[in-house]
Order: sequence, then structure tokens, then C-alpha cells
Amino acid sequence: MAATYALLVDNHSLPRTAAFFDLDKTVIAKSSTLTFSKSFYQGGLINRRAVLRTAYAQFVFLAGGADHDQMERMREYLSALCKGWNVQQVREIVAETLHDLIDPIIYDEAASLIEEHHTAGRDVVIVSTSGAEVVEPIGELLGADRVVATRMVVGDDGRFTGEVEYYAYGPTKAEAIKELAESEGYDLSRCYAYSDSVTDVPMLESVGHPYAVNPDRALRREATARDWPILVFNRPVRLKQRLPALSLPPRPALVAAAAVGAAAATAGLVWYASRRRNAAARTAAERIMTRKLNQFAQFTPSARI
Repeated sequence: MAATYALLVDNHSLPRTAAFFDLDKTVIAKSSTLTFSKSFYQGGLINRRAVLRTAYAQFVFLAGGADHDQMERMREYLSALCKGWNVQQVREIVAETLHDLIDPIIYDEAASLIEEHHTAGRDVVIVSTSGAEVVEPIGELLGADRVVATRMVVGDDGRFTGEVEYYAYGPTKAEAIKELAESEGYDLSRCYAYSDSVTDVPMLESVGHPYAVNPDRALRREATARDWPILVFNRPVRLKQRLPALSLPPRPALVAAAAVGAAAATAGLVWYASRRRNAAARTAAERIMTRKLNQFAQFTPSARI
């Protein structure tokens, strides 16, 4: 599967290029912000009613995505919800639960694409509507080079005021990408972008290689009309369970890898022999069962095996 998606990425070193990834339902299988609701509850930031409400919002988001009006209502709700939260406490909760909550829901296909873009010498940028306190640690976990995310206003007391300083949504994502292209020297005509939502059409159309990933119905129609490729990511997997990217490790690592490979080969032979024995046992059992069924069928001719 990784090789399949690797074919989508051309290897160009100059001029500088980047791959821009939406986060929710594109790189990870859920809403990044809503996924932490239980942890925020356990940390005393929200009550049980808020947990239930965010769980419902997660369901709506996963069932069919969210249109512009729904996203606006979600923004207003989350802004009001986090008012008064201690920013440092939020960061600590995210850091403590990041691997347990986010690592298992990263799409294997997306992780493979990120690796391939890096191999091609391309920067990887996560562009997400979720808050920076959540997105930045996830970007670090994924090995992203940069992150564009919503920023909330923080008061002198170190708490969120409930106001939004920068909202990374819709056209503002495209504006952020263009600003990055100017500052970093990206050639957008050779850059890539991936998203699941029709609200990210401005981001997708700002690059030369747009891809719709697990698109909602509106984006699917748009992608079909514009002849944009459509990708389906459906295999969440922990990063540590994935095969490592193909690279040339230092010589001591090669020796260790050879030892591991030998052990794996031995284990494979044992497994293969065991499987053959089990298959033979199953075959014998099936023959006995068929013989008994045929004997029984003598009393019911129409049911003969």
C-alpha cells in the first residue's frame, strides 16, 4: 500500500516544494480537538455534559463531515468552552495523552505519503482548523516541518480569553499557504495538498497537485468536476507498528538488522511448518465431516453433499 501511494510523489529537488496536509480525517481518523475531550474532563477543564456534547459533535463530524455553518457553530462552542482554561495545563494534558489518543488513529496511507514527500526533499506542513496547542504536538509526532493552526488569545494570566486570534479555516488556509510560499520559496505549482472537506477547496486549488482524501460529498463532486485524484485512507495504525521507511542505516544498525532478519526468517519457517501441520489437520477434519454428512444425507437425498 505504501508503494502504491509512493507512486503519487515525484522526486524534485529544485525549486523548493511542500506538501500541505489537512489533519482531521485526512491524516488522522477523527477530530483532533474532540478526541481530547475525555482527557480534558479528567483534568477538570470540562464537565460531563460537555463531554457528551463533544462526543455528539465527533459523531456528526465522522458521519458526514461538517459544512460551513456547522464548523462556525463548532468554533463558537469550542471558543466559549475553553474560555478560562490554563494554557499550560492544556499543553500538559495533550503531551501526556498524545500517544495513547492520536498515535492509534493515524492513517497508515497518510504516514506513508509524509515519508515519501520527505524522501523527495519536500517540506511537510500540517494545516488544521484545530487549536495550535493540539496541532503542534501532533505535527511533531508526525515529523511535520511546519504547522498552521488556529490560535486563541491568551490573557496576561496565562488563560484563554475565549477570543480567536487567527482562525485557520477555508480561505485563510490558502492565504497562509501563499504566505509560506513567499517566505520559504515554495513553487506552489509543484506543491501538493490533501484534504477531506469542501471547505478546503481554496487550499487545494492553490497548488499544482491537489488530492481529495476521504472526501465529503460536496468535495467529491468538486474533485470529480475538476478531475482531481480521489484517495481513500482507511487503515489507522500506530506509527511504531509500521514498517520503517526504507533508508540506509549506519553499519552497526545493519549488523543488528541482519540479526533481526535472521531471527525473523527462523520464526517464519517455524510458523510456516506449523501452518502446514494445521492445514493438514483441518483437511483431515473436513474429510471426516464430509463423510459423516454424506452418511446422514442417505436419509435426506436432496441434501447430499
